[in-house]
Amino acid sequence: MSLPLTVLSEDEQFFFSTVRRFAEERIGPHVREMDEASAFKPDLITEMFELGLMGIEAPEELGGQEGSFFTAALAIEALAQVDPSAAVIVDVQNTLVLNALLRWGSEAQRAQYVPKLAASWVASYALSEASSGSDAFSLTTRAEDRGDHYILTGRKLWITNAAESKLFLVFATADPSAGYKGITAFLVEREFEGFEIGHKEDKLGIRASSTCELIFDGCPVPKENVLGEVGKGYKVAIETLNEGRIGIAAQMLGVAEGAFEHARKYVAERKQFGRKLTEFQAIRHQLAQMATEIEAARLLVYNAARLKDAGKPFLKEAAMAKLHVSELAVRLTAQAIDLHGGVGFTKDYPVEKLYRDAKIGTIYEGTSNLQLETIAKQLL
Repeated sequence: MSLPLTVLSEDEQFFFSTVRRFAEERIGPHVREMDEASAFKPDLITEMFELGLMGIEAPEELGGQEGSFFTAALAIEALAQVDPSAAVIVDVQNTLVLNALLRWGSEAQRAQYVPKLAASWVASYALSEASSGSDAFSLTTRAEDRGDHYILTGRKLWITNAAESKLFLVFATADPSAGYKGITAFLVEREFEGFEIGHKEDKLGIRASSTCELIFDGCPVPKENVLGEVGKGYKVAIETLNEGRIGIAAQMLGVAEGAFEHARKYVAERKQFGRKLTEFQAIRHQLAQMATEIEAARLLVYNAARLKDAGKPFLKEAAMAKLHVSELAVRLTAQAIDLHGGVGFTKDYPVEKLYRDAKIGTIYEGTSNLQLETIAKQLL
């Protein structure tokens, strides 16, 4: 789908088209294979590093692209048009882990980890637990102070990128008596003793993106690996997730755009009753409605990302974008299957996969109900 010049600058247009071309030419041929294998090809992750997609906002002196949050959102959108699994790998790396490290990390932490994240290390954001999903701060993972280090004990669930990651941003309770104010953020390396990757989930959609359990069995973490202040992990989590919602909205925007493009091309070629489907008014009007809704969704996402970059309040706008676009993606991918007819229900056509991929958008990084509550609080 072409992007309006009134929305993107020439440099942004060029960046988007470059990422989109990479997704189509390099990732596209492997999408079905990776979905069926539930595994993302390692060499494609290497290529995403080489293209600079894994360190978009990182400073140049630390090996990054020194781009904007908006640029990261564009990359996520472009990748999601072809494969949402690729988009979420880049999304978590940039809008969650790297963003948190750049904002809350010490100079030493940034110097140690940002160059690795920009060059070769995949990262994960580990907040969720079995009893801690929407109720994000009912954590049971504990961090025990042992003088010069902490001992982490507990389990995390549904951790994106876990199978590939070398660095994990982990949230644990250092002081259970303090409630959410006892939560602390830790930078945990994959090779730390007492830490292992557990069960890998068998998912409905974004199957090539790994989602795993993390197990901490007396894992020692140096005190210099505390991100931000002890007891301020809740603040790191909340503010990072507020930004991450825009990334999810960008991902779901790409999903909707990809499904629309497949449907548009199919109905332009398919004939019934001796006529192309696009000659039927009902079909033409469906396409017009879909395109209009996508354009409105794009402006919601872009506005939220621009506000974030401008340093202006964006909490309500991020929640609105995440809510609206994720639900739109579910609806439009279903409509794209309808426009394909029977073949849309088969794995021979890509809309079936996009339909499965879309559903997670209304769940992760805050369900639709939580977005509604966030919006209502801002309005009232």
